Amino acid sequence: MGKKKSKEPKFYENLHIVAAGSEGKSIARPEGMVVMLDYAVPGDIVNARVIQSKRRFEIATITEVVTPSEDRVPTFCEHFGTCGGCKWQQMSYESQLRYKQQQVLDSFERIGKFPFPPMEPILGSAQTTHYRNKVEFSFTDRKWLTHATDIGTLSKAENAGLGYHIPGRFDKVFDMFTCHLMAPLNDAIRNSVRDFCLEHDYDFFNLYGQTGFMRNMTLRNNMRGEWMLIVSFGHEDKEKREALLAHLHKNFPEIKALLYVINEKRNDTIFDLDIQVFAGDDFLIEELEDLKFKIGPKSFFQTNAYQTIELYKKAREFAALTGEELVYDLYTGVGTIALFVSKMAKKVVGIEYVEQAIEDAKKNAALNNITHTDFFAGDMKDLLTAEFMDLHGRPDVVITDPPRAGMHEDVIAQLLQVRPKRIVYVSCNPATQARDIALLTDVYEVKKVQPVDMFPHTHHVENIALLELK
Repeated sequence: MGKKKSKEPKFYENLHIVAAGSEGKSIARPEGMVVMLDYAVPGDIVNARVIQSKRRFEIATITEVVTPSEDRVPTFCEHFGTCGGCKWQQMSYESQLRYKQQQVLDSFERIGKFPFPPMEPILGSAQTTHYRNKVEFSFTDRKWLTHATDIGTLSKAENAGLGYHIPGRFDKVFDMFTCHLMAPLNDAIRNSVRDFCLEHDYDFFNLYGQTGFMRNMTLRNNMRGEWMLIVSFGHEDKEKREALLAHLHKNFPEIKALLYVINEKRNDTIFDLDIQVFAGDDFLIEELEDLKFKIGPKSFFQTNAYQTIELYKKAREFAALTGEELVYDLYTGVGTIALFVSKMAKKVVGIEYVEQAIEDAKKNAALNNITHTDFFAGDMKDLLTAEFMDLHGRPDVVITDPPRAGMHEDVIAQLLQVRPKRIVYVSCNPATQARDIALLTDVYEVKKVQPVDMFPHTHHVENIALLELK
């Protein structure tokens, strides 16, 4: 019996890209079929090969750009197409902003289906590169190869890599030398770590066997140009650990917090581990306007501090505080929004699920000599109750900045019961934001909508919506 012939892949010629879709993909619609492609730009005409077919859509990869869109620009990163971190780098920044604004509009029209005013023009980022203040890298003893190579011919050093994971793959890390997301010193530090470890024959981590010495590293910096480095080792080897850290301490005086952790677990998280100080402090100080925030190795903080100031200024403007209001800041994190608006409020109550974040929020309030804030840790749907508000006061204004999944229905129900006069809803996911607002529109009217770009060259967009009682 003969072998069954494999089905030939489907190709499209002169496929016209008509829109920017979700998750950074672009869209073509040949004969009613939806075709999604990475790295395309609306206005492109491309040839493409289908790599996945479903009943209602196909996923394809570009084989040739026949006619480039007017919005297509040269990419500036050598790792573009492998990294996946900057999927829109091939688009002009002006067009990125246009498509992000459209993403918010589409979410409100298609998912929310409630009346809202014309959106304010999206707030673009003044910095389109070197804007992140935190990045994480992984070591691997078998790096991702971007070209066909007989892996058996590669030496141990040639197999070793330090970089980002391939999108969607825990077990694949590509070796990177330049990242434009963070200030250039991140490249110098990362490449120095790799070179030192290769020169001294340090073992890079095996992601399958979960063995090896060099495991992960995290870099943070602040707007002053001070740096924190956390090196995660797979096991203790005092001589090798101290040699590497001493090398970094000597060569990079910008590192004000040089930290390490021994992680022998089968996952990379360090939140449940003790982080040790090799040199300097165990924190950095970031400043937003006249506020100081103490950022430790486990602290959550917005990763684009420059644009965070613009985001919070707009949220504060929407809150329209007079100094007489009790404000609730839901999903407060380390209290950044709560403290940012506190100077214009009578009192601010911050609520957050993560206990460590609430401890950081209390420390940040003390650091800034702010005494009219209270912070509480607990599951939002369980903590935000009538009893809680009877004890701490019923809010005049609520600011909410939930995770991507949005607010729990119980939280929305409680807001409908309490009926603060204004709700300022900050979101990193306009789709879940629109879903939540739709549940509030029997009682609230959407008065303003303001998209904000926090992450240039990606498809991600923040959005602020102001709701007022009808």
